[in-house]
Amino acid sequence: MEQNNETYGNFILLGFSDQPQLEVILFVIVLISYLLTLVGNISIITVSCLDSKLHTPMYFFLTNLSFLDLCFTTSIVPQLLWNLKGPAKTITPAGCAIQLYVSLSLGTTECVLLTIMAYDRYVAVCRPLNYNTFMHPSFCKTLAGIAWISGIGNTLIQSSITLRLPRCGHRLIHHFLCEVPAMMKLVCVDIHANEVQLFVATLVLLLLPMTLILVSYGCIVQTVIKIKSVRAWHKVLRTCGSHLIVVSLFFGPSSAIYIQPKRSYGHSQGKFLTLFYTVVTPTLNPLIYTLRNRDVKGALKRLLRREKNS
Repeated sequence: MEQNNETYGNFILLGFSDQPQLEVILFVIVLISYLLTLVGNISIITVSCLDSKLHTPMYFFLTNLSFLDLCFTTSIVPQLLWNLKGPAKTITPAGCAIQLYVSLSLGTTECVLLTIMAYDRYVAVCRPLNYNTFMHPSFCKTLAGIAWISGIGNTLIQSSITLRLPRCGHRLIHHFLCEVPAMMKLVCVDIHANEVQLFVATLVLLLLPMTLILVSYGCIVQTVIKIKSVRAWHKVLRTCGSHLIVVSLFFGPSSAIYIQPKRSYGHSQGKFLTLFYTVVTPTLNPLIYTLRNRDVKGALKRLLRREKNS
């Protein structure tokens, strides 16, 4: 099989092929997660667009996040399911390049967008009287545009550089997707400069957003401490709790992948961490926002009631 694949120039995504029994279980889990991701995120986008009560900055950014998660998982999961279901583990060079560009772009965009959502929560809690002035619709669109442009800019640089590095015929990717760290392991020349560049990009696009999110919530905590009303406390926890959980689920595994020292974890651990933030997290996000958010649950009920009566 490998000889044939090399003849046609395809990459081989080894993924979880060393654990064939696990592949069957993973296929079912990933398929169910993907279906839940589609249903959950499409539902949030639909209710946010159709319900006028949700035409606020918070739900504008949440709609962007749901759309991001839909595209992010779709750029990875179909290929993963194809590889899990049988012995064929190949992906064409064009398919690998597309997956690399799209997944990195969307992953970067999500880092920036989650930071913007933290700023939105900061303004809502710490500057409530000026919220509508600060978070004007045109300003919100500008912030969302910055997030998307950041993702596109980063992937044009990182992915292009990675794909141009000489691989000397190496095509066995010890992963289930084409991503920068996995692709760099195929390179047959000294890549120290590229590793430094990747580390700097990680500092800017992963650690900096995490720092800004922590600063935003530090200010929120200071404000909340001064609040004596229990009802106000619960309201703040409702508005910020969901975002904090989503941030932890996304930044935790992704930072473990990109920030840790080289070879500080085994192949399997790295693959499962990547599987978590690329497949599981987008599935949990809509559940977290709907289960913990009265506005979204109320909008869903109104939409279902409207459909039933029509």
